[in-house]
Amino acid sequence: MEINTTATKKSIAMPLVISIIAISFSAIIVKWSNAPAAILSMYRMIFAAILMLPFILTRKKEFLLMKRREWLFLCLSGFFLGLHFVLWFGSLKLTTVASSTIIIALQPIVSLLGGFLLYRERTTMSAVLTMCAAIVGALMIGWGDLGHSQEAIIGDVLSFLSVIAVVCYLLIGQQAVRKISHWIYSFCVFGFAGLFLIIYNMLQHTPFTGYSGKEWGIFLLLAIIPTMSHVINNWLLTYVNATTISMSILGEPVGATILAVLLLGEKVTLIQMLGGFLVLLGVFFFLMKQRQGVVMKTKKSG
Repeated sequence: MEINTTATKKSIAMPLVISIIAISFSAIIVKWSNAPAAILSMYRMIFAAILMLPFILTRKKEFLLMKRREWLFLCLSGFFLGLHFVLWFGSLKLTTVASSTIIIALQPIVSLLGGFLLYRERTTMSAVLTMCAAIVGALMIGWGDLGHSQEAIIGDVLSFLSVIAVVCYLLIGQQAVRKISHWIYSFCVFGFAGLFLIIYNMLQHTPFTGYSGKEWGIFLLLAIIPTMSHVINNWLLTYVNATTISMSILGEPVGATILAVLLLGEKVTLIQMLGGFLVLLGVFFFLMKQRQGVVMKTKKSG
């Protein structure tokens, strides 16, 4: 059993690193665009689904084996993924990369809360304390944005709402991807997300065309680079739970903020740096406590 566990840890380490690097470019690419957030999200999902077609054509028979409940899960998952992108891309239009991505780092905590509400998973008092530390850090980031504008505060709120949406997407995927191929899951979820976003943009009377060549290049970049992270994470859901996947989100604020300073010339205030550090520290210790709990359960069961 030890050999298998070690092999599993080694096998998921590199994909997680690639996932973190890929997702760190997402905020930067969005900042390069002047297109509406919903249009960015829509074309990202449509292009991502199209790019996955070669991997799907060899698995056509799997669609026939899927049951109505699985289709419902895929539809719901796609809805929450599309909602996540609209909210998060919208937040990046209003606030800094540092603020938006640091708040995204609260994802593991929201994931655990979602696990408790849905599956009655329990946690410890020390884990609750680390949650509180991370929440205080997030409030410090918002306080730092008070000096910028009211729009920045709205951006922070949208970023947090996007965290809730992506956790719903992961929690649903945690169940669905274990019954169907992760390729089928990713393709269908991207497709449903794109469909919901098409409907949303139609209702908002947002133009689908008339964008510059630069914008179309950005749509394609979003479909290739950061979306790679979602494909990797969907594959990893076959082996680990949503909270474990959420751990990789810790690397995004660091990578995205560094890229934002270098490529976009963004500035980070001292209180936001301290708040970001507190968020990362709180979430880090929270995850360590969760990992220790899993190890102790394994020893007791053994």
